[in-house]
Amino acid sequence: MSVRKPVTLIDVGPRDGLQNETVAVGTADKVALISRLIDAGVKRIEVASFVHPKAVPQMADAEAVVAALPVRDDVSYIGLVLNERGFLRALATREAEGASIDDIGCVAVATDTFAGKNQRQTCMESVMLACDMIRRAKQEAMSAQVTLSAVFGCPFEGEVDPVHVVDMAKRVAEAEPDEIALADTIGVAVPSQVSDLVGRVREAVGHIPLRAHFHNTRNTGIANAWAAYEAGVDRLDASIGGVGGCPFAPAATGNIATEDLVYLLQRSGVASSIDLNKLIGTTIWLGGLLGRTLPAQVSRAGIFPAHEEQKQRRSVR
Repeated sequence: MSVRKPVTLIDVGPRDGLQNETVAVGTADKVALISRLIDAGVKRIEVASFVHPKAVPQMADAEAVVAALPVRDDVSYIGLVLNERGFLRALATREAEGASIDDIGCVAVATDTFAGKNQRQTCMESVMLACDMIRRAKQEAMSAQVTLSAVFGCPFEGEVDPVHVVDMAKRVAEAEPDEIALADTIGVAVPSQVSDLVGRVREAVGHIPLRAHFHNTRNTGIANAWAAYEAGVDRLDASIGGVGGCPFAPAATGNIATEDLVYLLQRSGVASSIDLNKLIGTTIWLGGLLGRTLPAQVSRAGIFPAHEEQKQRRSVR
């Protein structure tokens, strides 16, 4: 099998994955989760969201989590910020002891209704704020990127016009973010839509790398990730175990699972240094922490072909 263009995988589990969980996860366990992901070979991780604790209680310990993370030159820690206050909190981690946020993650939401519920802004206000924070981050010598959220569909307004999304991308591109992510926040997209929108945005902002973020609400997430890859996207989000969901989007279920995506990519000839066995072990550990079996399929079925130790375990059962 020929080797394809490599992919940068961003695990968003510690933030997007945990934010909708009802089981409170302590700081030490969040740090342990992130450390396990690093040990498995993940180099970019969304570790926290700097939002008001009343809005997302699970993220109330953002600063404590970041401060306790291992200091690694080869790992990038992403912090999500939605407003001025969040930006300043993320920036302040650079002055504290321990690790710090390396990459500011901004969000611009594709519809006014969803933007109002998620960020108390209109769509265009979220675009302008994201641009402002990107420019300010660059002045502080920090990386900054923006996620265009709900670009394939909104839980309140329905279909989203691709022309509108392209216009959003053009506007945020003026601030020169390090990348632009297209997010299917509620999991409604199908591969043909993904290919089309990636192509349109690529044509509009070709000099800026594109990333893709999919939820598996309607079981199309992995297929959408592959469609994005084939359309030229080489940065893909996923969440360990397939956990996740947006507190402000009704019925939005988990992200595509990191191990499911890694399995797809590795079996398709996409080079990767990520250890799939360690990801599976992390999902089993996290499932125990959350008190349930997590949605990821590969962690249930196992790697194929099975390693010798897996075969031996099965023969004992």
